[in-house]
Amino acid sequence: MKVVIIKYNAGNIRSVSNALKRLGVEAEITDDEEKIKSADKVIFPGVGEASTTMEYLKKSGLDKLICSLKQPVLGICLGMQLMCRHSEEGDADCLNIFDVEVKRFQLPEDNIDNLKIPQMGWNNISDVKTPLFTSEQEGKFVYFVHSYYVPLCEYTAATTTHTLSYSSALHKDNFYATQFHPEKSGSVGEAILRNFLAL
Repeated sequence: MKVVIIKYNAGNIRSVSNALKRLGVEAEITDDEEKIKSADKVIFPGVGEASTTMEYLKKSGLDKLICSLKQPVLGICLGMQLMCRHSEEGDADCLNIFDVEVKRFQLPEDNIDNLKIPQMGWNNISDVKTPLFTSEQEGKFVYFVHSYYVPLCEYTAATTTHTLSYSSALHKDNFYATQFHPEKSGSVGEAILRNFLAL
């Protein structure tokens, strides 16, 4: 099985590669169009800022390439947000694979739970759907780092609560995405990556 991680100006690519190695998969990190098109599975990770990253994707032509892919694609963190229609971060028009807007967390005025932005650390996922998850992942804790979120919508494949309930995973056709970092989520994250590789 040929697995490709899309190379672009966003962090956490190496940690995804290392997580796949632990599963016995040697992924190729590349921005080569033909290699990406011919891969069995494509992973689109990212840590960074939405508007500058979208500028890079448009200049390199990766924006059109990602939208055209027919094999299973997994967006992670910023990768998931860039797969949406628009992000409030930098007022960025994104890839519009998922027709939904990415919004910034707002702390409630009373904030009796002492919540912080960004959400950084472990939180649980619920109402899991799609083959990216099995019932074993219902209610399990995974690792998040983010200040922006995707509201609940028709594409929601898992739900998490931080100031409000939001989409911690999305699914549409061959496109899957997680707001959390499966590569940093221990055995639960490894199981989710394994589910993706088995699609």
